[in-house]
Amino acid sequence: MVQVGSEAFDLVDMRHGEGAVMHCPFCRHPDSRVVDSRETDEGQAIRRRRSCPECGRRFTTVETAVLAVVKRSGVTEPFSREKVIKGVRRACQGRQVDDDALNLLAQQVEDAVRAAGSPEIPSHDVGLAILGPLRELDEVAYLRFASVYRSFSSAEDFEREIAELRAHRRISSPG
Repeated sequence: MVQVGSEAFDLVDMRHGEGAVMHCPFCRHPDSRVVDSRETDEGQAIRRRRSCPECGRRFTTVETAVLAVVKRSGVTEPFSREKVIKGVRRACQGRQVDDDALNLLAQQVEDAVRAAGSPEIPSHDVGLAILGPLRELDEVAYLRFASVYRSFSSAEDFEREIAELRAHRRISSPG
């Protein structure tokens, strides 16, 4: 993403970063010099101020690492907080869970997935990253989500998960 005045546009597809060239948005010169770099979005992006050696004009780029989710079919797609929120919202239907809580959960999931340090993560691991924060947010929604995610097939599966929830609750709040 390049910021030129009030307009922003992509110059390079950073997902294929090897050999990528950052063209000047004014004269299209294939080189630029970084004048200043700063972290933004809580360390999830780098904002760089650049200068073109050809025309001398300055522009700003914002670089983010693309996080890809590998589905069971082998297809990859970009990680989406919106998809996390949509899936969790279904589990929270009829529960007292507001949008702020869902957004925070999605942020926690993305942070956990990025902390793994891999540019690609299996969809199974995204589901695992959802379970912990969701259990803390709402136990009923957690059970609903876990029942689909873990493919519960019997009442015993629910009973086992409820027993684990109770044990976790005792450990988390002794007394």
